[in-house]
Amino acid sequence: MTSMFEHQGAAFVRALLDPEAPPPAGLKAWHGGHVSKRFAVYRNNVVTGLIAALEQRFSVCLRLVGEEFFREMAQSYVRASLPTSPMLSEYGVDFADFVSAFEPARGLPYLSDVARLEWAIGRAYHAADAAPMPINAIKRIPADTLGGAIIRLHPSVQLLSSRFPVLSIWTTNSFDETVRVVNFDAAEDTLVVRPHLGVAAYRLPTGGYALMKALAQGATLSAACAAAADIDLPACLQLLLSSGAIAAVDVRPRT
Repeated sequence: MTSMFEHQGAAFVRALLDPEAPPPAGLKAWHGGHVSKRFAVYRNNVVTGLIAALEQRFSVCLRLVGEEFFREMAQSYVRASLPTSPMLSEYGVDFADFVSAFEPARGLPYLSDVARLEWAIGRAYHAADAAPMPINAIKRIPADTLGGAIIRLHPSVQLLSSRFPVLSIWTTNSFDETVRVVNFDAAEDTLVVRPHLGVAAYRLPTGGYALMKALAQGATLSAACAAAADIDLPACLQLLLSSGAIAAVDVRPRT
């Protein structure tokens, strides 16, 4: 049975999302002022604050489409999806899915994957701290045991596979004074990791996404390599080592 408080809360949320709706019943202004005007100010502040949070989290998407377009899109998202957590850093988890279905953005099919990359970067930034395994310690592991080893990835590792060059789009719009021309026919898979203080994003070599996805799911190195078609194994292993994406290596005892 729905409680009175749940019913009142649902009514409050509906009024908060609908600018044409009257204030929920029972509201009073502390100084005896006009409730409708006070609630309209509150409603506007909530929506404006959430849009600002999305602008900060998806700054490259904002740059790609412009401020006016992004705010219209973000406002539509806010109307459809209020936060479910008090942590504002967790708001926008399904923004990329919303962008992919947002009709005015259909002419920018890469935009939702750029949003997914920006969300992955945010997740990596807020992930648990952990020291990456030193390269020298990894190199001391006997080579004949590596195939059966479980490589545990750093808790900040995020993986993204896209049919668009999302990392190149993100990089040039984040760091270049003049945006470079990007080949939109080139697919890119991306590794995002924060082994120390800063987040870094790397383009994965051939087979790298399948390899690291399998490793993240607990596969042995041999099984992960088998799951990756046409893998450039030397390049993948080099990236694993140099990026700090390895947190530990569990080696099975030799029999």
